Amino acid sequence: MTGAVPLPALHTPATRRRWLRGLASLTLTPLAVHLPAMAQTRPACDTMTDWREFTARHVQRDGRVVDFDTPQQHSTSEGQSYSLFFALVHNDRTTFARVLAWTQANLCGGASLATRLPAWQWGRKSDGSWGVLDANPASDADLWIAYALIEAGRLWSDARYGALGRAVLALAAREEVIRLDGLGAMLLPWPQSVARPPVYRLNPSYLPLQLLRRFQQEDAQGPWTEIADNTVRMLGAVSPHGFAPDWCAWSSERREFVADPDKSTVGSYDAIRVYLWAGMLSAQDRARPALLSTLFGPRRLLEQPKGALPEYVDTSTGVGRGTGNVGYAAAVLPYLRAQGLTAPLAAQSARVQERTAPAPPGTTPPLPYYERMLILFGQGWLDGRFAFARGGQLQPQWRSPCPTPRSS
Repeated sequence: MTGAVPLPALHTPATRRRWLRGLASLTLTPLAVHLPAMAQTRPACDTMTDWREFTARHVQRDGRVVDFDTPQQHSTSEGQSYSLFFALVHNDRTTFARVLAWTQANLCGGASLATRLPAWQWGRKSDGSWGVLDANPASDADLWIAYALIEAGRLWSDARYGALGRAVLALAAREEVIRLDGLGAMLLPWPQSVARPPVYRLNPSYLPLQLLRRFQQEDAQGPWTEIADNTVRMLGAVSPHGFAPDWCAWSSERREFVADPDKSTVGSYDAIRVYLWAGMLSAQDRARPALLSTLFGPRRLLEQPKGALPEYVDTSTGVGRGTGNVGYAAAVLPYLRAQGLTAPLAAQSARVQERTAPAPPGTTPPLPYYERMLILFGQGWLDGRFAFARGGQLQPQWRSPCPTPRSS
């Protein structure tokens, strides 16, 4: 266990100027934009740079993933889980092993993930010491950890990782899945012991369908098929204006989805991932057309001239406020590509490239952890660095240093 925090390194992503010049010369109309050809001008061989920059700034040598923009300079099970995933995407076995070791030593209190789900938050305590700040697990991180381990076992032919991933999945099913009256199986954001009936709080961004599809393959007798179906049902019920909320709830008394008792109907930093997961879903997934149709809010906004996503939106009215950061722009890249929206895609891509282009040291503040992570997902998928198969299997592009930018 360690509390040492290195000074933030002021790195910037590799140059993408040629790609930006191509964007600047385009007339953004559906007839004029040819994104696949345009994307070829981006230096695709540099698409691993975002991962190198992330690890240089946020991943300590011992495997701790640090969010420097929080008062506690905390680490979360989310950050550890996403870093496991991207270490696998980039065939980075050393980082994968370090992140996994720190997670078990610190978030699991030295126990194996096979026997204990990780605490969600670790950082500097009020007395100046370092340790667990909140011992409750977070189910989204638990699913991503299980997924990364299962896929590492398959792709790296390492039975130990696969077995550990299946054990984590079994723990999540036992401790974080509940059967709700009138709905059926659903993943809670935390263990069943934390739930407060008769209103059960839920988080739509905790349920990427591609992960649930993979779990269906791995655990055919488990609850994952039913949870996937209920996720699509949930999003249809809580997104009347095409925007997903950060949180919602299920009332076992009324037997329907209701507004979250604490967060109400706002959609912001959690919900942005709902569009990201939907966009990255396999084109062969039977739920994708309905899901993209349900989530029409961002599409309508971004199809407008100079359209931008609001930082916050009241999902009950569709009224937004503020402007989402560059992480939001990166998160909707797969969503826009999946729907063939070339002009909005070019506009949001240009925004990401402008913010991540090289700049003189000290002139641009480093991107925060969460924005960097959304860029790793959205831009990495668009660049062809990885994809998800119909059954949820991860499809990394290890053999090609220059993956083909995604055209569909």
